[in-house]
Amino acid sequence: MKATALITHKGPRFACEEVVLPDPGPDQLLVQTRYSGVSIGTEFAAITRKLNYGPYPLCTGYQAVGIVEHAGKNARGFSVGDRVYYRWNRAIALTGQKVSACQGAHASAAVLDTQGPRAFVAHLPDGIDEAAASLFVMPAVGLNGVDMANPRMGDRVVVYGCGLVGLGVVAACSHRGCEVIAIDLAADRLAIAQKLGADHLIQSSDANQEVFAIAPDGADVVFECTGIPACIDPAVALCRRLGTFILQGNYGRHPISYNFLLPHGKRLTMYYPCNDGEAPCRRAVIKNMGSGVLPWQHTITHRVTSSDAPKLYRNILTGKAKNVIGAVIRW
Repeated sequence: MKATALITHKGPRFACEEVVLPDPGPDQLLVQTRYSGVSIGTEFAAITRKLNYGPYPLCTGYQAVGIVEHAGKNARGFSVGDRVYYRWNRAIALTGQKVSACQGAHASAAVLDTQGPRAFVAHLPDGIDEAAASLFVMPAVGLNGVDMANPRMGDRVVVYGCGLVGLGVVAACSHRGCEVIAIDLAADRLAIAQKLGADHLIQSSDANQEVFAIAPDGADVVFECTGIPACIDPAVALCRRLGTFILQGNYGRHPISYNFLLPHGKRLTMYYPCNDGEAPCRRAVIKNMGSGVLPWQHTITHRVTSSDAPKLYRNILTGKAKNVIGAVIRW
């Protein structure tokens, strides 16, 4: 079947183009996309080859919301008209050319498995804002890291970098009763962090003096959320002796290094969370959005139609798009 997708060609250059999706099988769904959420960090890491998800052309995007148009006879629990949120699209092709679907959610339609290791599609509860829900993965990534590190009530927690993943960490730590110190260079990100529960805002890359004024021995837990290797050492320096440090960012496929003696001397416990915690974390953040506990709509700074998506991606790549935090595409 035919659909429209945001395609990245070598260059990189971006275009909305007609693509071909496979016909849905008996255990699959055909979904008409309503919104897909943009993951600036991971998607542009793939676009610029920091991460390798296959050769050009690419169809990025790994989070979306849509309406079921067809349900195979073995796709139990789903019916035509159901609102769903999902992570994976299946094979996408241009005319005579394979497209690397990494993971192909920026498309007007999706063919989704309901069984097997790549299957994730779930019902979207009533009353949840579809645009905010289409950005469900990043707060789930943050929640997964928080669940692994297990900061406790009253712990002083530093969140170093307040992109969407860092903002998800801010919210999850606030829900646990932690005292949250949010650090970022951008005032608009810190303003959102405050809405999501941050207790202290520090607009600086050199935050030692301000953090130690709040926590004289250092923070109990530090989440490094930028994914920038050069930020690891400054973030480690904010942690107290016998504290906990989480490499929450994705640092890419190339080797990274950090000063071993600093965390070694502090005897830190360090965590390396990966991905979004799968179904439990995804369902938790959707539930929290629905209840109002997670007002994730505050993170949306850019809304575009599918026809304007190539321009948005060009502007993000070239730095012309300013102050992009959360972006969604309406299909």
